[in-house]
Amino acid sequence: MQDIRDLTAVLRSKTPIVVIETYEEYRVVDMLKRIANVLYQPLFTWSITQGLTRVDKPMPAQKFNTEPGDILGQIKATTQQGIYVLCDFHPFVVEAPKNVRLLKEIALEYDALQHTLVLVSHAFEIPPEIKRYCAYFQLTLPSTSQLENLIYLEVDKVRTQGIPLNVDDKAVVKLAENLRGVTLDDARRLIHKAIVDDGAITHSDVDLINKAKFQLLDLNGILQFEYDTSDFSQIAGLHNLKKWLKQRAPAAHSPQGVSAAAQIDTPKGVLLLGVQGSGKSLAAKAVAGVWQRPLLRLDMGALYNKYIGETEKNLRNALELADMMSPCILWIDEIEKGLSGSNSDQGISTRILGTLLTWMAERKSEVFVVATANDIQALPPELMRKGRMDEIFFVDLPDETIRKAIFLIHCQRRGIDVSRLDLAQLSRHSQGFSGAEIEQAVIAAMYSARSLGRTLDQDLLLEELTKTRPLSIVMGDKINALRQWAAGRTVNAHE
Repeated sequence: MQDIRDLTAVLRSKTPIVVIETYEEYRVVDMLKRIANVLYQPLFTWSITQGLTRVDKPMPAQKFNTEPGDILGQIKATTQQGIYVLCDFHPFVVEAPKNVRLLKEIALEYDALQHTLVLVSHAFEIPPEIKRYCAYFQLTLPSTSQLENLIYLEVDKVRTQGIPLNVDDKAVVKLAENLRGVTLDDARRLIHKAIVDDGAITHSDVDLINKAKFQLLDLNGILQFEYDTSDFSQIAGLHNLKKWLKQRAPAAHSPQGVSAAAQIDTPKGVLLLGVQGSGKSLAAKAVAGVWQRPLLRLDMGALYNKYIGETEKNLRNALELADMMSPCILWIDEIEKGLSGSNSDQGISTRILGTLLTWMAERKSEVFVVATANDIQALPPELMRKGRMDEIFFVDLPDETIRKAIFLIHCQRRGIDVSRLDLAQLSRHSQGFSGAEIEQAVIAAMYSARSLGRTLDQDLLLEELTKTRPLSIVMGDKINALRQWAAGRTVNAHE
């Protein structure tokens, strides 16, 4: 109803041309039928295949020209006021000066003829000649409550066909939250597919909906949907980070007796700084898994484009898509690589930083940012300021206790009998190893065991650990400098 009121106000404001970018063409026409009835104006629609047709009331069949240029001339020549909906007219404006001129002349003669043009398309680039005569109108996306109602409506439709359905009410709430950002028509299709696929609405449908939703809004690889999310049980250590995240885990409902106005601010995000291979990426995946939210990975390298302005546009589009996927987790991996500019990048990194900081400060959507970084010196100080991120965690190399837990996790994951191993000895011999280096030592020992035709044992694992030169030795100076910087400035993620 709000869309109808707002669009009615736009039409009453005597704006000659209204531009609506949407895929919901039928919804727009249906709204305009109701508005035309209130405004006592005839309503016409045009498409390249159907030509011009009056749709506000039944009319005898009439033959109207379907050619774009001719139809604009016909509208300009008629003395009958009305609302003219031109569907998918955008190809006939690009490099078509005659059509642009006709649009301008119709707009200039609005006071005399009262012709309102409504241009409906998935996208429309307005020529500068007519921009001042146009008004943009955007359809609102359905709210969570509207989506919940839509889910139950679709369930009722299927049940009327005599098909029994298992509906989990808690899953309906979660499904509605994750459907935010798509149009009403797309939501209806996704819901129907979720119902007919397994004859139920359960929590298993949430992931399927998220994947399908992302495919609708895909952005050419710049923003990637991560299907493989983890659980904190797969990560050793990080006790402080786990505690912090569990305290801020999104709740389905507000605590009893707490008003909406008194709600705690939605968490914004964290920066995970640390040694390579220490588990920062796995932690980002675990946030999505534990919070049961889709995980989007922003590839900073894919943003860059040789044309001026395109890189910033790519970032804006990616952030807009993240907003549409809300609630979600946005993982910016190795963020310093996209923001550490040089004198030869023509200020691109500076503009990217500005775009990112503005979005982080002004966003209203429930997008939780998990940024990971290895080189603190390459990060701009503006990003480190409190308020940009909720907290900065330092992920150090694992201590002896954590290394023992890492060995246990990777051995159990690969079906290795840990009762035959001395995990405490392995932990002592892997001092200075990262989690990734421990995993690779286990994998290498398994290959060695297979080539020797024997079962993996303690000696093979110790041999691989002895042969490995960990990053803490190869890059010891840099890691020590990183530790010194992090002391007192960050929160230790492990302790």
